[in-house]
Amino acid sequence: MRITDVTTIKLRYEPPLAMADAIHYMPERPTLLVQVHTDEGIVGLGEAAAYGGFLESTEALILGELRRTVLGQDPFRIERLWSMMATRAHQRGRRGMLMMAISGVDIALWDIVGQATRTPLYRLLGAYRDTLDAYASAGFYAVGKDAAALAEEVGGYAARGFKTVKIKVGRNPDVMLNPLHDMHANDYALATLEEDIERVRAVRAAIGPGVRLAIDANNAWTPSVAIRFMRQAEALDIHWFEEPVATEDVDGSAEVARQLDVPVAGYETETGLAGFRELIARRAVDIVQPDVIWTGGITECRKVAALAQAHGLPVIPHVFSSAVASIANMHYIASLPNGGLLEFDQNPNPLRSELFEEPITVSPDGTVPLPNRPGLGVRINQATIDRYRVERHIP
Repeated sequence: MRITDVTTIKLRYEPPLAMADAIHYMPERPTLLVQVHTDEGIVGLGEAAAYGGFLESTEALILGELRRTVLGQDPFRIERLWSMMATRAHQRGRRGMLMMAISGVDIALWDIVGQATRTPLYRLLGAYRDTLDAYASAGFYAVGKDAAALAEEVGGYAARGFKTVKIKVGRNPDVMLNPLHDMHANDYALATLEEDIERVRAVRAAIGPGVRLAIDANNAWTPSVAIRFMRQAEALDIHWFEEPVATEDVDGSAEVARQLDVPVAGYETETGLAGFRELIARRAVDIVQPDVIWTGGITECRKVAALAQAHGLPVIPHVFSSAVASIANMHYIASLPNGGLLEFDQNPNPLRSELFEEPITVSPDGTVPLPNRPGLGVRINQATIDRYRVERHIP
């Protein structure tokens, strides 16, 4: 079997109401799918993260460089192809957009191998479990969403059976050095630190003591601000504290982790094994959060998970894009002895909920089963592709 082509599909959904986390304004949900074609008719499906830029930027890297690297190659040689893609572009750096681009191709290669061997991908990777516990990821900022509205929203997730929920904090213009000051729409749906404490308090009251509550600052704070905030929030029984400081501030994250009893989780914004090695070795995180569409694909994320396991740390991947990102991460998580928890985005997004003919759904007990079909085990809904496909991005 040989690779004959690599193609991409650009999708974009524009929700009726923009949402925001601590520093990012999100008026749309863009998605870049990757397809790897073979001479035996098998087509692998993947997704390349396009966070922080235009779809065309990552697409150009995939079609202009990575495609040339893998054409004519044996898709079963995934480790070799990963190394070729990363090494030939090493002068551009081994992090960031290159890892996002490689991710899309890598996932598609694993899908090909699963299809060719007639094996569900999670079983090909080791199948530690066949069902995942899902947690509700939401609680974003939006116009008109005060603490009461947020509490009502998140309380609804608990009522539906989710045992863990996560909300956003950190969209605070009053905090010095907050990256928000340099971001798009930096005046949208803001909150003070004090208001953020009230938001967390309102959510805890709404979900009760039996549901775990995580908070995510999306790199917005300095270590001192993060520690100060958590000193006030500790009584609210926070399950984990995600991305409290800038990703590159490894010492700062390690200081937060040392000072707090609440586990520090991160960093989805790190990419590649070397960056996670530093976070893990320096005890800057208690929970490790790679993402197979962002960190370098399933191949690189497996190494991150093994490193985390060697240091006695759990892996709870970041999952926040289309249904392809969800299913690829699901197969990855199901293969891990130190995994098991799936981030399940609750914001409206048909690219997640309508992209497959058989949507990924959460059972009333908060669990999600793995598909039993070969490879990723999904079938694309062409009507959804046709509805949200874009040929070019209009800024």
